[in-house]
Amino acid sequence: MSDTPSARRSLTVVYNPVKVDDLVATQELVAKAAARHGWEDPSWIETTEQETGEKQGREAVRAGSDVVASLGGDGTVRAVASALVGTDVALGLLPGGTGNLLARNLGLPVDSLEDAVEAMLGGTDRRIDVGLMRVADAAIEPRESHGTHDGGSKVDDDEEVFLVMAGLGLDGQVMAGTNEKVKAAVGWVAYVFSALRQVFSRGFRVEVASRGGSGVTGESGDHERDHDEHSGSVSRHACTVVIGNCGTLQGGIELMPEAKIDDGILDAVVVAPKGALGWISVISDVVTRHRAGHGRLDRFRGREFTVTAGRPVEAEIDGDPIGEHVSLGIRILPDSLVVRVG
Repeated sequence: MSDTPSARRSLTVVYNPVKVDDLVATQELVAKAAARHGWEDPSWIETTEQETGEKQGREAVRAGSDVVASLGGDGTVRAVASALVGTDVALGLLPGGTGNLLARNLGLPVDSLEDAVEAMLGGTDRRIDVGLMRVADAAIEPRESHGTHDGGSKVDDDEEVFLVMAGLGLDGQVMAGTNEKVKAAVGWVAYVFSALRQVFSRGFRVEVASRGGSGVTGESGDHERDHDEHSGSVSRHACTVVIGNCGTLQGGIELMPEAKIDDGILDAVVVAPKGALGWISVISDVVTRHRAGHGRLDRFRGREFTVTAGRPVEAEIDGDPIGEHVSLGIRILPDSLVVRVG
């Protein structure tokens, strides 16, 4: 594949038909932009309920595409990206869903398909990290072979790729409880409605341990901490645990303001409010981007995490609910995905 501006580059668009209102008009828009930028006429591959984008992405890679674009929701983005991890084929991001979280975190257009196409075709390649997650219904042990410095070099068969965040608890409950019809009608506000229904649900006992990062920030006497420049742990009653490759949620909320998508490290937050006043404190912390931590929020960083709950709890990966689980094993795969940015 050539990097010279004069080379005719190839593009494949993997699209979710449910998320595309007018396919013909969309194809015409992309084709005209491709011709204007000197690209080949794009190829198009449709996803299905059974094959959500990874298989289609691999097909595009085998066909020699320079860029494989995802046109759909965050689930389609994650599936297509899974096919491109570890290759030099770039991921293009075309908005088609409600969240568009990876594009938001990269500062790419999310409200205009035309602008997103221009950013993709006229932009540059950028390497980013991806997160890897495996789940279990019993406590998970770290995989020593991966170490804490490079995160391992490949995706194991029992691991799922994530680009933005993965979590256990309230965030999983919110995603599972969001009505698709409401989401289609009001966008990300549907998550707010779901959160209001779930916010005072029963919490759970959880232990979170990290390796290859910094210690825990937060001040409370009701949980235990291990402070070490290479590891950290917290054990407490909480409502949610989120581990992120980047930090911005729907609505532009910065849950983890220090998270960077290409720093080779993951950021974690354990949320443990007590009643309505506790939630007010948590919301204030997030809105004001407070970094010091307090008794209702624990923040720490690492290259590997294990999260173990005292009971099965709803989990999510890049906004997709994946059912109830007891334990998550999460690690970073640095510089493993190429993305087109404006």
